[in-house]
Amino acid sequence: MEESVKAKHLGSIFGLNRLLEIEKRLVRRQMAHLGNPPITMVIGNGSTVCPAEGKSVGRVIIRDRKTLLQFVVHPELHFGDAYSEGKVEVEGNLIKVLESAFRCISKSPKRGLVNAYRTKIISRPRLNTLSGSKDNIHDHYDIGNDFYRLWLDKKMQYTCAYFPAPSATLEEAQIAKMDHVCKKLMLKPGETVVEAGCGWGTLALHMARHYGVKVKAYNISHQQIVWARERAKEEGLDSRVEYIEDDYRNISDRFDVFVSIGMLEHVGAQYYRELGRVIRRSLKEDGIGLIHSIGRNRAEPMNPWIERRIFPGAYPPSLREMMEIFEPSGFSILDVENLRLHYAKTLEHWLERFELAKDQIGTMFDQKFIRSWRLYLAGSIAAFSAGDLQLFQVVFAHPNKNDLPWTRAHLYAEIGR
Repeated sequence: MEESVKAKHLGSIFGLNRLLEIEKRLVRRQMAHLGNPPITMVIGNGSTVCPAEGKSVGRVIIRDRKTLLQFVVHPELHFGDAYSEGKVEVEGNLIKVLESAFRCISKSPKRGLVNAYRTKIISRPRLNTLSGSKDNIHDHYDIGNDFYRLWLDKKMQYTCAYFPAPSATLEEAQIAKMDHVCKKLMLKPGETVVEAGCGWGTLALHMARHYGVKVKAYNISHQQIVWARERAKEEGLDSRVEYIEDDYRNISDRFDVFVSIGMLEHVGAQYYRELGRVIRRSLKEDGIGLIHSIGRNRAEPMNPWIERRIFPGAYPPSLREMMEIFEPSGFSILDVENLRLHYAKTLEHWLERFELAKDQIGTMFDQKFIRSWRLYLAGSIAAFSAGDLQLFQVVFAHPNKNDLPWTRAHLYAEIGR
């Protein structure tokens, strides 16, 4: 009898050890698929899987077996969910851990194939049809102006700032971004501007006040439009700035200038030719345009966790994909600038302010929301710092436009106000 009990005990120990070894093997295999980032993985029972090479930059603790299996099946989606729910913890600097992972993943030869399979089979992105776009935008931008006001700059700009110097404040850098855009567009008093996707309306007000233009700004976020209209009225600019709650596809009339800051990410590559046709019919022959968008060095799916949980329908294009806007419609590219490090610094400011406001945010939402947005902001810093994401500003015009500056000197001239 005692021998039988001992045998069962030894058998259970053997079985448990075998199970632990299988778990560790699965983790090692998944880390190899991810390019072997220098991260120590800790499984719920306390066993560790150390980096294949190099010093560990941090530890990722997976609390239970179900979470471990989900991580093995689809880490790009389930890591974010598990972190948000507290089933995964990160010991060490969250941004550095994520940045090291992004750097290794980008070099992994299996990245493209695995991402394409997982996106097609497991996590299909939401489409940006006329009705779908409104739903996608509502899920992110209409969660509350009071929430965004806690951690954005005072003028409520939710796009990459432009830092004339690294020491500039967020407020200074956001104003500098607007001037940088306006100078690229060579705005002149009396011109007409159409803005596709205007956020809380700050750029339109800035262009009207400081450059003397008239603006029609389109947006499908109801809360943002209401906010923007109130600001225009308060600042006495409602006769020069009109905010239209409608989709960019319904832009009408002809304008001297077309500008879009941070909207292309929500268009979807399959609609780029349609966007190009909208711009062609709305931009005068001697007009000029600018599109400012998050992008990538190569075409690949959006991170599925970000697309599903944070930015439904989002897709950052490569420059080659962006050319589908311009080439079929016969536009000439005049200037391309990449501001990815400026976006990393913008996000650092946002994350710092978010953390300072987390108690107030906690009264609006729950802890899962706070952890989700912390991961989103930290992961975005890491992605821009690692070069996984880019920030493109592309200036374009009809091919016969010749009244152009000979140099870029006008972009760096001081503005007198």
